[in-house]
Amino acid sequence: MNGPQVAVVGAGAWGTTLAVMLGKVEPVVLVAHDAESADRISAARENERRLPGIELPDAVTVTADPASLADIADLVIFAVPSNHLRAIAERVAQHVAPSVDVLSVVKGLEAGSLLRMSQVIAQAAEIGPRRVAALSGPNLAAEIARGLPASAVVAAEEPELADRVVERVGRREFRLYVNSDLLGVELCGALKNIVAIAAGAADGLGFGDNGKAGLMTRGLAEMTRLGIAAGANPLTFAGLAGIGDVIATCGSTLSRNHRLGVELAKGRPWADLEQTLPGVAEGAYTVDAALALARRHGVEMPIAQEVHNALFEGKSVQRCLIDLLARESKDELADFPAWAERIREDG
Repeated sequence: MNGPQVAVVGAGAWGTTLAVMLGKVEPVVLVAHDAESADRISAARENERRLPGIELPDAVTVTADPASLADIADLVIFAVPSNHLRAIAERVAQHVAPSVDVLSVVKGLEAGSLLRMSQVIAQAAEIGPRRVAALSGPNLAAEIARGLPASAVVAAEEPELADRVVERVGRREFRLYVNSDLLGVELCGALKNIVAIAAGAADGLGFGDNGKAGLMTRGLAEMTRLGIAAGANPLTFAGLAGIGDVIATCGSTLSRNHRLGVELAKGRPWADLEQTLPGVAEGAYTVDAALALARRHGVEMPIAQEVHNALFEGKSVQRCLIDLLARESKDELADFPAWAERIREDG
């Protein structure tokens, strides 16, 4: 079949970055949300709003027509905001060939259903779940677009699918690993954004590196608690999708979730920030689903709860962080027996 064999659905910063990276070696279709966006990006050969300063290779074709996916034979990558994923997957479903591999790079949980992003794609586009892989890790788009070294992990129920994605998407400067724990990898990608909001708030209030390190560590602990309760492998949370992404997202000013936390610490309300923050801070759209999933599994997530309180209950960020610090001390390794047992079961 002639023409591009890979498509990226979603022309945000991450989708554009992937299109640029792939477009350096093969033709790629980048599917934007609307015709105005597609025409603007195509004419400028640059996504000035989401990825300024990065030129699109000649091999990247930009369109808003979902029918362009009909000729894609190998790989379709979904890179859209989590709260729009279902609608977009439904919109393009009829054009995605049954033989195509599907990759989600979306990080979140769907409100209401509490489904992971690969599950949303499979359900909305009527694609077999074993055809959908997920990529996650410390992937700040602006750095990868500039060719700086990065790593990520590709997870799939079908090992051969993960291997094909790694072969197609991986580069020397973008090193990919595989993991069979699709559940854990996707939960890591969703939950770390919540911790990053808290870390940004801590930076905004001048808590210092010690305070933020403690917050990140305890955030990772509650991520792991929920992951184990949901059936994930705890070791996944010690890998690229877990601690790797926590470090990058909590520590970098390039992180939209971190930036949201900083702005919340200034006293700005979420209703204002949602309209003015550049890009999408996925943690804000994930936190309530994460708390609902935690209630389903009987897991406590105090950091996520305080992020919710700051976003949606009008509680000051300073009060939220003070209340976290005032919590009763506990055994740091209280969760370890359950983690160890789960590792033995998975082994």
